[in-house]
Amino acid sequence: MDRREYLKTLAAGSLSSSFLLESCENNPKTLTENAVSSSTLSQRGVKASQTVLRVDFDLYFQAASNLYHEVDNPGGAFPLNVAENKLNWSLLKSKLEELTSKNPISGWVANYTDSVGSPTSREVMAKFLSKHLTKCPIDPAQIGLSPGATSVIDLTSWIIGEPGDVAVFPAPCYSVYKQDIGNKAAMERYDLITHHELTDLKNGPLLTTEHLDKALNEIQSQGKRMRMLVITNPDNPTGGIYTKEQLESFTDWCIERKIHLIVNEIYALSQIDTSHPNIKNDYKDNIEFFSFANIMNERKSDYLHRWYALSKDFGASGFRVGVVHSMNKDFLAAYNNLNGPSMVSNYTQWIFELALADDEFVENYITTNKKLLTDNYATAVTALKRLNIPYVPARGSLFVWLDLSEFLDGNTQEAESKFWLELYEQTGVLLTPGDGFGHTKRGQFRLVYSYVPQNHLEVAMSRLGDFVNKKRSQS
Repeated sequence: MDRREYLKTLAAGSLSSSFLLESCENNPKTLTENAVSSSTLSQRGVKASQTVLRVDFDLYFQAASNLYHEVDNPGGAFPLNVAENKLNWSLLKSKLEELTSKNPISGWVANYTDSVGSPTSREVMAKFLSKHLTKCPIDPAQIGLSPGATSVIDLTSWIIGEPGDVAVFPAPCYSVYKQDIGNKAAMERYDLITHHELTDLKNGPLLTTEHLDKALNEIQSQGKRMRMLVITNPDNPTGGIYTKEQLESFTDWCIERKIHLIVNEIYALSQIDTSHPNIKNDYKDNIEFFSFANIMNERKSDYLHRWYALSKDFGASGFRVGVVHSMNKDFLAAYNNLNGPSMVSNYTQWIFELALADDEFVENYITTNKKLLTDNYATAVTALKRLNIPYVPARGSLFVWLDLSEFLDGNTQEAESKFWLELYEQTGVLLTPGDGFGHTKRGQFRLVYSYVPQNHLEVAMSRLGDFVNKKRSQS
């Protein structure tokens, strides 16, 4: 069945995407023996060919090819489901064009270089991180570069975990982590539930070591090994920020049990100005981002690691620059030996060397980006407040995590998928469905407010409002 037929079947309630994915992964026979025996591929190749990466990807490309424009395409779509920040691209684009026009390409760009990144690129990256993000020293020898966060996560999982080992993620959590740790490393994802209603997260993430104890006991009772705990800070999809005290407690818990703790800081510089007049009443406490690098520097443990990338903070997902940070010498040696097929292109390293070394540009970019993100975020949640739609107050990231469960026929994946598709078909507003985020309550969606400019976002929220009001009047 093609993708459109699949979505319609999913909307009709006769097929669950989670069932499709789980059946392919947990029962290879559902691929059918005939499919495997008649294929020119390996069994894992057949499995990959029949397992979708994301349930919303095809609709994303459809919506992206039909973008709204107030004059040229007023009936166009709003793909608010993929985590891209397009608000500050003009500033970065101008800077890169200026740099390429004024600087001759360095000779090393055409040559082989270190598989984890050229020495000068890692030095510039370390200085950038130290000054603008971590606020503590970063040793260039303790970081490696790979093409995007996906590659960093994939390779980290391969090095740390054995097939069947378990990585724990507080739920809801970025859906494609499952594939990132499982496609090659064959690690399993465990979604750790800390709440049911998203309104419980109004003051930030609820994860505690008691939750971790429960997860560990359950994993061990199944005869499996908990190998990693992964925290995304700021969080995807809720936008919450973990406090220093929370991170320290997770650190102690993991080191004591010889479990690797990895903090993904890919949204570290994508922060919201919580003093904005339209949103300030959403925040009870002034919680500031605290980089895990400080704890790593203090503890110097082989069980602590950090991920970063330029994809989100700099809206540079297409350039493919991911960063791994660790003090584990064996891990770094393994990463160096295995990263050959996943090297960042030298040209990309060179151009970002020049950009990130310009402190004035970087500081202006971060400041401008924060203002644009805050304005768009305020636009989105102001509309949600008007509509009385529950959401989690975000402090960072590119998202609003919201609850539209009142419009579902029941707390099922089929009901959620049916509503999600109906919303898109009637409004052109495409949200990220909750399917795959690992939570217990259906009808929760992720809205990426950074994909379109503020005036376009206002139109998208107006369409969403009209749809919601119509549904309520019908009920």
